[in-house]
Amino acid sequence: MSLISSQKGGFRTPCTSVFSIASAALMLVSHSLFAPTAMAQAIQELVITGNPLSKSQANSAVSSLSGLSLLEQGQGTLGETLNQLPGVSSTYFGPNASRPIIRGLDGDRIRILNNSGASMDASSLSYDHAVPMDVLTTERIEVLRGPSALQYGGSAIGGVVNVIDNRIPRQRMQGIAGKAQSQWASGHRERSNGAMLEVGQGAWVFHADAFDRRTGDVSVPQNLPCSKPGSPELASRICNSASDAQGGAVGASLFFDRGYVGMSVNSYQSNYGTVAEDEVTIGMKSNRASIEGELRPSSKLVKSLNFQASQTDYKHTEFDAGEAGTLFANKGHDVRVQLRHKPLKTVVGTWEGVWGWQSEQGKFAADGAEAFAPFSNTHTKALFLIEEYSAGQTRFNIGFRRENVTVESLGNPDPNVDRFELGARKFSPKSFATSASWQVRPQWRLSANASHVQRAPKDYELFANGPHIATAAWERGDSTLGLEKANSFDVSADWQQGPHQFKLTAFQSKFSNFIGLLGTSEFEEDLPLQVYQGVRANFSGLEASSQWRLLQSSSTLDLALKADAVRANNLTTGEPLPRISPVRMGASLVHATGPWTARLGFDWHASQDRVPTGSLATASYTLWHGFVSYQQKLSGTTLNWFGKLNNMSNQWAYSATSILTSTAPGKSPLPGRSLKLGVMATF
Repeated sequence: MSLISSQKGGFRTPCTSVFSIASAALMLVSHSLFAPTAMAQAIQELVITGNPLSKSQANSAVSSLSGLSLLEQGQGTLGETLNQLPGVSSTYFGPNASRPIIRGLDGDRIRILNNSGASMDASSLSYDHAVPMDVLTTERIEVLRGPSALQYGGSAIGGVVNVIDNRIPRQRMQGIAGKAQSQWASGHRERSNGAMLEVGQGAWVFHADAFDRRTGDVSVPQNLPCSKPGSPELASRICNSASDAQGGAVGASLFFDRGYVGMSVNSYQSNYGTVAEDEVTIGMKSNRASIEGELRPSSKLVKSLNFQASQTDYKHTEFDAGEAGTLFANKGHDVRVQLRHKPLKTVVGTWEGVWGWQSEQGKFAADGAEAFAPFSNTHTKALFLIEEYSAGQTRFNIGFRRENVTVESLGNPDPNVDRFELGARKFSPKSFATSASWQVRPQWRLSANASHVQRAPKDYELFANGPHIATAAWERGDSTLGLEKANSFDVSADWQQGPHQFKLTAFQSKFSNFIGLLGTSEFEEDLPLQVYQGVRANFSGLEASSQWRLLQSSSTLDLALKADAVRANNLTTGEPLPRISPVRMGASLVHATGPWTARLGFDWHASQDRVPTGSLATASYTLWHGFVSYQQKLSGTTLNWFGKLNNMSNQWAYSATSILTSTAPGKSPLPGRSLKLGVMATF
């Protein structure tokens, strides 16, 4: 297989003043203001925000990264951060743009949220568009499937990824708390810093955070060519893969006897190379303002009333050799109100439920040489409900969502661009879901989820008509497309006894109308023509994870195992669907003694030769990794020193789920060996 690559020098922009101020404040607080008289945050029971009816994960397929696990797995992109979870892979458009893939489903079938609110960007439009979030300012990331995902719409047909950052404080506190993190990595010469500070005084809690992340070109095991001016013509680096990102936020909440109200404003900006082309970079900026609150009235029926709203102004410009090219912009708002009623006890069990209303409106614009989609407006209104029934050791959930979606194409304001169809389409998707779990024995729990989900086509699926370099094709939509429809089912068995645990899940999703971008034998302006079409499709697979305690004395030694497999077919053509993860298996030994934690393991990826015509197969590979951390306590401050070695054997490999593997062969292999060192301070 012939696979090439590219290279790029690092971006350097001035560090944001908000980061400097926050860093200075953290140093001052940690050295002088933090005292035993200041009250630390109370320890809160972990609530899965995506499952509002339960403080456990019993009824939903939920994965969560936080604390030390987020510190260990955190990467520069959301997709690569979650890539180690069973059932989750990554679109990997190089090291700077990557979205999660859940059980083989990607794009607008995966709903990315920020604090349970819509993240309005352009990341689902194209693989080279990054998600404007960074783990340096993230508290927790949840991956959610099941009935609770219906809160978030048909775009959650594959699952929900909720990035939680506490920029609007939701818990009352007194005193000062915060954290700061600094890290360095060898493989791409990363220099990253992040800081967060929260202050509680009376009924108020204030929040501030900032981060700065800079990377150079990514190191790989073999030499690759590069035509970018100022870069070596041949080097063991991915050409044009450097990045520079900064951001920050301020927020505050006012607490009262029966609830709170809060707001925040945040900004994210980055410049990064797209790696598919040696001289194309993207300059991105996203500003977001949010407000949310909760009221717990004195009522016999209503337990709580929650509301949240956000306004986003997102834009990015694609530069070719420094010259501004296509501008993508997305402005919009999201409003959600949900009411949770108190438990209703019946003769046979108890019902709890959440009823809600949501409105979302987005205005999208693409202007320039690569404007393959028209200016458009999309407006969604929805009603949803989720009810949970519990009786003894049995829980049963049902969910329903009804939407009204209007998608309008406005064409292009340039009179010379007349290739877009004008008009509007209206859709009324209806989705249902149910789940059940049984604690059949103290150590065993069985669960099942079933759903029928409908998704309205996106603006580009209906009206696209233009050149798209990321897919190396001319993309054309189909304004006659109907609703995407899927029937999904999964069953799980969980076993836990002390430190030993095991989970096995089998799943299947059948689409009667799967909207995919499929190739044709035609060409448009010397580019292969690809058309959005509805086909029948089937996704099925397995996920497994376990942990076994091998040694327990003054220290512990655990063996962690995981595996997943997805098989996806286009039933209309009889071919496999593209960009499906191969069979993956991983194993790690985890040793803990006192303040030390260490992990050594590997992830094996099978070869992927089940690819459709026009896609390239990928070879199998094994990536070894190691992680060590040491926790040090110093007068009210906890320091977590950590080190991680990725791809220890410097394995040469390509991702089967990356479109670059087929559209730009050789441009972006997986990163080579890299050592990361860092420290996180919390107080």
